[in-house]
Amino acid sequence: MSKTELESLESLLRKLPEEDQAEAFRILYGNMPETLPIPPAAAALGEQHDFDVAAYRFASTPEQRRPARLVRVGVIQTQVVESTSAPVEQQYLALCERTEKLIHAAGALGCNVLGLQEAWTMPFAFCTREKHPWLEFAEPIDGPTTQFLAQLARHYNMVIVSPILERDEVHGGTIHNTAVIIGNRGNIIGYHRKNHIPRVGDFNESTYYMEGDTGHPVFATQFGRIGVNICYGRHHPLNWLMFGLNGAEIVFNPSATVGALSEPLWPIEARCASIANNYFTAAINRIGTETFPNTFTSGDGKPAHNDFGHFYGSSYIAAPDGGRTPGLSRTRDGVMVTEVDLNHCRQVRDKWGFQMTQRLSEYAEDLQRVAAPDFTPQIVADTGLEPMQHISVRQEPVKRLKAPVPQLSFADRVKDPSEG
Repeated sequence: MSKTELESLESLLRKLPEEDQAEAFRILYGNMPETLPIPPAAAALGEQHDFDVAAYRFASTPEQRRPARLVRVGVIQTQVVESTSAPVEQQYLALCERTEKLIHAAGALGCNVLGLQEAWTMPFAFCTREKHPWLEFAEPIDGPTTQFLAQLARHYNMVIVSPILERDEVHGGTIHNTAVIIGNRGNIIGYHRKNHIPRVGDFNESTYYMEGDTGHPVFATQFGRIGVNICYGRHHPLNWLMFGLNGAEIVFNPSATVGALSEPLWPIEARCASIANNYFTAAINRIGTETFPNTFTSGDGKPAHNDFGHFYGSSYIAAPDGGRTPGLSRTRDGVMVTEVDLNHCRQVRDKWGFQMTQRLSEYAEDLQRVAAPDFTPQIVADTGLEPMQHISVRQEPVKRLKAPVPQLSFADRVKDPSEG
């Protein structure tokens, strides 16, 4: 754990006078969930193996004609265990062993649907642009990682979202950044491939894998309808929207992102998606600083370096009304399980009416126009100004005033209304 990194935002807020803390959290986090007691088995695992354990419950309104649909949603964040110079198999097995301990804690917390972080079986080596040895971590959908997690899914009657680096052997060994959805019977329900690939700073991931070809699938599980918006897709509102349109009730956002680049965005993006689409979101980020044997550059003129910053964790779960849990630590491994009522999704939709008032046909028409090669922006120009340079404008018809606008003096413009 870095001594220079802040433990969490919440640790700062808790330094406020006690009477001010609740109001500060309300303003920042909305309708916060209540804290649930930690079962002794989960607490013992956290203490023995040095990771945080947290549990919450979001409130919802009891309904007369529908029973509550209570589901416990979990997230896990971890750091790499072995040096990135260690043999690939040694790194992989160490991560499996470490993650298994946290899964046992999630099981002890009664978790029904659990999400792991992006590319959880490997260091986040995509900054290096080196193919060797990192592509040795890639594996098929039904490879060793899925087989390993399937046993735990069966044991705990738990759906597990497992993001891996996928090698599609059927299509020439093509690499994808993929989330495998493992059912609570140990079955493979399906998979989703990352739609948006970052090309920013050290995140040069297009070197490794292709844009996804699976659309925006929503997986109907025993514990609700879930979607997976992988990492960089959280910056694209339409990506979140499509999972909602396909009926998602919970959307996981497995990520790997560092503080210098994205931390101000992290607390709000998944939460904004919950508000806009009226579903639960689970934002998951890894932790720690991963150092690689060879230096690499960002193409920004700065010196070459061996790491690309601190993964700041801060995993959280947000509700359809915009409430959210506190985040997990910025510096420690952790597991969080939050009880939700999936009926809350429709309750918030009925209150705000976002889905009723959206204009999908109009958006579709405009998006089709924007995507056309001959697109010009819909800009209404002031004809009294000089023509705009370097932009093609689709001129809208201008309504002319019948009489010229009177030119008022400064004294007339600031005249006291009481003077008539």
